[in-house]
Amino acid sequence: MKSNHPRTRKALEKGLTLVEISVVIAMMLAIASLATFSVGSMTKWKTAREAGEALRGVYMAQKAYLADHPSKDIATITAADVILYLPNRTGALPVVESFEKAELAIKVNVSPPVFTSGGSTYDPSGSTKDSLWDVGSL
Repeated sequence: MKSNHPRTRKALEKGLTLVEISVVIAMMLAIASLATFSVGSMTKWKTAREAGEALRGVYMAQKAYLADHPSKDIATITAADVILYLPNRTGALPVVESFEKAELAIKVNVSPPVFTSGGSTYDPSGSTKDSLWDVGSL
């Protein structure tokens, strides 16, 4: 049966109000901003994770070099010594950039190795155990 109730018919003819459309647009903008924020955080996390993996590769090369040269002191190791023992045999130490897009150096004469920028250790995560920008716990 068809309802001829005046209020029901009027509500169907009316459509969406400006307030309802505004609320929907505001919700869509909020969701879009959250997605943008999440992607930015994931990009930083990925950069930090890749840096940690590169540093762990150098650490493993360092340990392999010291296993082959047990009388060598860690303070006397150079990048040239470690390069031969890198996992991918790239012929050079891995290149890693900071969040500010500055190239970071790897200090190989300390164990575990660390990234340096301007003479100081670079680890924006603030933790040496999270595997981001450091070797983490092995």
